Amino acid sequence: MNTKIKTKTRTEDMLTIMYVLAWVTFIGLLIHAGAILFSYGVSCVNPEGAKNLYKGMSLITLRQFSLWHYTLSVFLMVTLLSMKAFVFYLVIKVLSKVNLANPFKLELARLLENSSYILLGIWFVAILSNVHTDWLLKKTGVIQGERATEEFIIMAGLVFIISQVFKRGVEIQAENDLTV
Repeated sequence: MNTKIKTKTRTEDMLTIMYVLAWVTFIGLLIHAGAILFSYGVSCVNPEGAKNLYKGMSLITLRQFSLWHYTLSVFLMVTLLSMKAFVFYLVIKVLSKVNLANPFKLELARLLENSSYILLGIWFVAILSNVHTDWLLKKTGVIQGERATEEFIIMAGLVFIISQVFKRGVEIQAENDLTV
C-alpha cells in the first residue's frame, strides 16, 4: 500500500505562525480597547479613575481640564485601537483563505483592498488625534496617545498595491483556465 505523507512547506509553516500571531494581536487590541473603555466608564463616575486609565496611563489632568476633551481623547484612542483590531481581523480572514496551490482569488484581493482602506482610515483618525493632542498640549501640557501616523499611509499604499497584484493574478489565472 502506497501512503502519501503530506509535509508542510516552510511557507505553510510561516503562514500558520502568522495566523496565530494575527489572532494574538487581534485579541490583544480588543482587550486594550475594552480596558480603556471600561476605565473611562469608571472615571466618569469616579474622576480619580482617570489616574490609571490603562497600564499607568494617567489622564487625570485632562479629565480635570475638560470632560469633553477627555471623552474625545478616549474616543480617538478606542477608535484607533478598534480600527487596528479590524485590520487584524481582515488579516485573519486572508490568512485563513490562502491556498498556496491556487493563491489568486478575488475574495482575497477584496479583503486586501478593504484592509488598505481601513489603514487609510487609521491614518486619518491618527492625524485627527495628533491635531487634538497638539492643541491640548498647548492648553494643558498633557500629552496622550500615539503620535506616529506615517506608517499607516505607507502600509495602506503597500497593501493596496498588493491587492491590485492579486486582482491581476486572478485575471491571469482566469485567462489560463480558459486556454486549457
